[in-house]
Amino acid sequence: MRERWVEAPRIEGNQEMAKRLGVSPLAVRMIRNRAGMSEEAVRDYLFGEMDSLADPLLMKGMREAVCLLREKRDVGASIRIIGDYDIDGVNATHILLTGLKRIGAKVDTVIPDRMKDGYGVNENLIQEASLAGVDTIVTCDNGIAAVLEIAFAKSLGMTVVVTDHHEIPYKEEENGERMPFLPPADVIVNPKQADCDYPFKCLCGAAVAWRFVQALYEAEGVPKEEALELAEFAAVATVGDIMELFGENRILVRYGLKRLEQTKNPGYRALIRVNGLEGKRITAYHIGFVIGPCINASGRLDTAKRALELLGVDDSRRAEELAGDLKALNDSRKALTVKGTEEAEKQIEETDLKMDRVLVVYLPKCHESLAGIIAGRIRERYYRPCFVLTDGEEGVKGSGRSIEGYHMFEEMTRVRELFTRYGGHPMAAGLSMESDKVEEFRRRLNENCTLTEEELVPMVNYDAVLPIQYAGERLIEELELLEPFGKGNEKPLFAAGNLIVKSARIIGKNANVLKLILENGKGTRMEAISFGDVEEELEYIEGKERISILYYPEMNEYMGRRTVQLVVTAYR
Repeated sequence: MRERWVEAPRIEGNQEMAKRLGVSPLAVRMIRNRAGMSEEAVRDYLFGEMDSLADPLLMKGMREAVCLLREKRDVGASIRIIGDYDIDGVNATHILLTGLKRIGAKVDTVIPDRMKDGYGVNENLIQEASLAGVDTIVTCDNGIAAVLEIAFAKSLGMTVVVTDHHEIPYKEEENGERMPFLPPADVIVNPKQADCDYPFKCLCGAAVAWRFVQALYEAEGVPKEEALELAEFAAVATVGDIMELFGENRILVRYGLKRLEQTKNPGYRALIRVNGLEGKRITAYHIGFVIGPCINASGRLDTAKRALELLGVDDSRRAEELAGDLKALNDSRKALTVKGTEEAEKQIEETDLKMDRVLVVYLPKCHESLAGIIAGRIRERYYRPCFVLTDGEEGVKGSGRSIEGYHMFEEMTRVRELFTRYGGHPMAAGLSMESDKVEEFRRRLNENCTLTEEELVPMVNYDAVLPIQYAGERLIEELELLEPFGKGNEKPLFAAGNLIVKSARIIGKNANVLKLILENGKGTRMEAISFGDVEEELEYIEGKERISILYYPEMNEYMGRRTVQLVVTAYR
């Protein structure tokens, strides 16, 4: 795939700022590229603490939600939390359940079944709640788009509190003006509301739930530490839901990961243990690619109730059993994902789909829970917005993953009449539709698409040109100041050119690692590794006299020996 390598802008004033902050000029340059130019922004990035988070009562509806649910507790009303089956929804549900139980509320939970119920609150769940004598429904990580469903709940005389973080739905008038429409809930807590004063708009659903519990505990006089104990759940959800790791998210995740290493929660302790992470420093990578997928696998292939039970279990033996089940489910999910991705690639290559700027791949037999993962894989391979559709119990269901420059939720809103349900973010979305609408959906998305050829060439940003002789242990230690890494706070990436490949071979139990010895022509030799399509990479490198690379340095520990190695992400 063609790529554009783009160096981050060079910035004046790094030397002086670095002296004042006690870090290197290179670190200051990288932080300013991520956090902003001002010294205040750099200082907040480096030293921001939980006390610097905004007051949760600034969030529109927060004060009213706290008062309403305390009143419901006081009269003994039955409260039901309706969450979601992904990592964000499961953690959000656990946070709300813990918080409302702590203040003595009569509360239970329902997480929709992905196959039977689909995403979010629906009329069946509302009807069941009404028959069970539930007085109040509280949503988390869903509800903002459930206009008809919440109207149905209100018609049954129920109280509804929505806590969510998704985009506010809107209708686009003929003149292009966007008219938001909200569900008729008693209270809505969502920082994306236009008139919400909360300054940070990028919280995940679990973080919104956690901020609510913070406000609730403060009103009840519950010790502050008890709210902080729940921060690790919001941190896991923030990483797992791929929220941008800047501002409040960065502070929350950095704090939550430290707590997670010493977690008191038997469920997360067991999940850390079965994945071989006990005693190790837990990073955002481990959440995104090891622990998080186990939580998600429950909602994908089984029922998310099992993941929710894991987070709330007190018995360590039961926690070990549940954690083992989730890991086994995730291993099964990996195999099914590989198969589905191969089928999607074959369909694209063998049909005229490969000519589309927006890929709509219909895999009727694919497990619908894997659609989003496969869409992400296809997006990475072809660098196109991608929707993967599968057959559900009622019509077609699907998930989309986008690229920079293509606002997926807005583009779907332009063809909203094709869907029975839809929702999402700029970079990801979910939908349901009738099967006879699939081809029209594909056609209209591509007719409306304004992506240029240049925008369809991935742009790889790197921080600086850094010859390999400077990639030492001291630099690696300083790069740890920039953690946690993730969306919006990517791992530092450097460029080095004019390198001689002294050796290159494929290694690893699964033959999936390319190991290199690189030399700069001035006596410095470094070990390097890369992952990906290693056979294609080896073929590309062989016969080249000199290459350039994009890389990041890391410490490799093997048999008690620590050495610096370069992890190569691209060649030229």
